[in-house]
Amino acid sequence: MSDINAVSMGPDAGRALHPYDEARAAAAVRELLLALGEDPDREGLKETPARVARAFKENFEGLWKSPEEVLTTTFDIGHEELVIIRDIEVFSHCEHHLTPFHGVAHVGYIPRGKITGLSKVARLVDLFARRPQVQERLTTQIADAIVKILDPMGVIVIIDCEHLCMSMRGVRKSRARTTTSAVRGVLRDPATRAEAISLITKG
Repeated sequence: MSDINAVSMGPDAGRALHPYDEARAAAAVRELLLALGEDPDREGLKETPARVARAFKENFEGLWKSPEEVLTTTFDIGHEELVIIRDIEVFSHCEHHLTPFHGVAHVGYIPRGKITGLSKVARLVDLFARRPQVQERLTTQIADAIVKILDPMGVIVIIDCEHLCMSMRGVRKSRARTTTSAVRGVLRDPATRAEAISLITKG
């Protein structure tokens, strides 16, 4: 793996370099409309640049957050068995075309006694999803953040998504889905991994 790819797949990849500039974003949308041959001053488009700028701030809010801010609540209850949160909705944007991809994430981990709130895991998925992303990196970042912050015995993350950059343009394969996984620690053991996958895919 090259140095460039190693950096692009790292836990800090995709962080914003500076605060959000909403006025600049709105001006850029106006320029894009002009480039398309549209009239940004017509009735239906007058407020579009401002609306898109506000939407981008929300859609990419993960650029200005860190996983440490999300996984803030932990409970040391001595639990050392598998915990799985299934079917967490994923809404993200492909960084190559800025078109959406969406689907579900399944996250499992075996704690060393210390657990986090279930909603915190879903928020962690949202944090990394709300950045310009590739699904492979998204999967890895979720797993590595849990390893770094919670220090569990093992982690598994599986994400299954439809990418609109592939279904609404280009090859236009609307039935194609992409599945990625990241496995860490004791969940690399075939038997433990099989148990986790069985629980994730049941029902």
